[in-house]
Amino acid sequence: MQFSLNGLYAITDSHLIRNSQLISTVEQAIMGGACIIQYRDKTTKLALRIQQAQAINQLCKRFQIPFIINDDIELAQQVGANGVHLGKNDTKLAIARQKLGKQAIIGVSCYNQITLAQQAINGGANYVAFGRFFASQTKAEAVSCSIATLHQARKILACPIVAIGGITPNNGKVLLEAGANSLAVIQGVFGQKNVRYAAQKYSCLFDKE
Repeated sequence: MQFSLNGLYAITDSHLIRNSQLISTVEQAIMGGACIIQYRDKTTKLALRIQQAQAINQLCKRFQIPFIINDDIELAQQVGANGVHLGKNDTKLAIARQKLGKQAIIGVSCYNQITLAQQAINGGANYVAFGRFFASQTKAEAVSCSIATLHQARKILACPIVAIGGITPNNGKVLLEAGANSLAVIQGVFGQKNVRYAAQKYSCLFDKE
């Protein structure tokens, strides 16, 4: 199945969602319009991460949206996720492609560096992510990326571009206008009392044609 990489890209956070509520909370995000789900958990024990990833994978299959796992290629392979997202300290892109196959969706964090994005695409990445664009509660120390860089990247790169970092329904539109295809959000969705409504506010930023 060919998946769209346009729209709200919701990323889970074990500090924001109780284990017992993870699946129902992710479902609320999807019902609110999330088009991509990334499972991001670097602290929970492996057995529980496998269980959670399997459940979210089934949920995403039911809604026919892509399920991405942050960093962990082996976990993605084990549960049959649609792909992985890699950062600069994560497993190399070539290894991920070899293990997950040509159909896998592989995204790469490029921070504020277009050269990293070009290298990632040349290496077989399906999408690249830039950010942070605004002050982030999740990664306060993350390197800053300018909207001018996003404009430049859109002129050069033909692949889908994901914007991340402190994105709200109020500031997200400027990133879409600058060339982002997806808005990756953690706190703005999963840190809110009404997750479905929070997701809807982001989804409204995307043109429905």
